[in-house]
Amino acid sequence: MKSMALLIGVLAVVTATSIDLSKVKRIEELDEFWAQLSPQLQMLRDTGPYSRVVNGQEAQPNQFPYQALALSLFDGGSGGLCGGTVLTENFVLTAAHCVQMSGSVATHGTVVLGAHNRQLEEATQQRIDFGSINVHPSYIASLLRNDIATVRLASPAVFNDVVQPIDLPAVSDARTFAGMTGIISGFGRTSDETGSPASDVVMYTSNAILTNADCQAAWNAVLIQAQNICLSGDGGRSVCNGDSGGPLAVREDGRSLQVGIASFVHASGCASGFPAGFVRVSHYLDWIAENSDVTLRA
Repeated sequence: MKSMALLIGVLAVVTATSIDLSKVKRIEELDEFWAQLSPQLQMLRDTGPYSRVVNGQEAQPNQFPYQALALSLFDGGSGGLCGGTVLTENFVLTAAHCVQMSGSVATHGTVVLGAHNRQLEEATQQRIDFGSINVHPSYIASLLRNDIATVRLASPAVFNDVVQPIDLPAVSDARTFAGMTGIISGFGRTSDETGSPASDVVMYTSNAILTNADCQAAWNAVLIQAQNICLSGDGGRSVCNGDSGGPLAVREDGRSLQVGIASFVHASGCASGFPAGFVRVSHYLDWIAENSDVTLRA
């Protein structure tokens, strides 16, 4: 079997009542994360090197008005920093592993919208508590399968110039999006320095979206399936720890269309050149509609 994957969600050890965003730990240091993975994936804990440079650039303030930051808290005081996208005034889309760990769903959390620098209390920011969490019922953490969730906000977001929903593919859209330029964004790590935190500001980069056949050639047919979509890792440009749950988007007719949800990267590092794995949004449109109030386009 070819080499396997390392999830990119950044989990931090925190107090039960707060998340210190300046003290984000490497996920490979958390036993509770590794315990839920298959034995083949657990073997990767001691492999390396763990390069984390995503080779992106800082976004302009509010360049990505659909970008969300999801902060989850779990029993025992552990917490997670992830990305997400605005679906509607009431729902955010993210990865299942961002809100469920070792079989337990986050007890509570906060979604931050309209942020450019997450460490500042910017006037543009909307900080809204989790209302409820919907994790795909067939999510399998050990296989990185069906890694998708929606979070209902405790109160509606207010749409304005800096907070806007992202478009989803139409139900009739059968494209694979291979060959198109995919854009990734988030607050994930940008340095391979041991213990380095997630980025304070929104970073972004782009690369070509691959066919699943090309992605399987780099990974393996077990891990990469029809419900996945992959982004080339050329130039070391990739998502990294803390970008989990965030968007893979394409630009079309002047708008952003979300085609993927950040899920995993290669164990040899975010900047290793291996493709990054995403949840294929078009594969889950019915589930998203059933677990949010988004209106799908025919």
